[in-house]
Amino acid sequence: MSTSEPETSRSSDDLRTPDSLLHTGSGGQVSPEDLVLATGRDLTPSNLEWAQRKLAAEGPAAMEKLLP
Repeated sequence: MSTSEPETSRSSDDLRTPDSLLHTGSGGQVSPEDLVLATGRDLTPSNLEWAQRKLAAEGPAAMEKLLP
């Protein structure tokens, strides 16, 4: 018996983002919200300010450093 579950038997509370929806933003503008979410942080005013400063200093490369 296999230990892996088939796709159809996954529970509805499995909230992982499908790989096809993940991207680094290299195809478009990277927003401070994108950067905050990529770090796993909450969208708070202080985190957004941090992301704005990081994007101003590093540009889109800030996102590339977080996501391979």
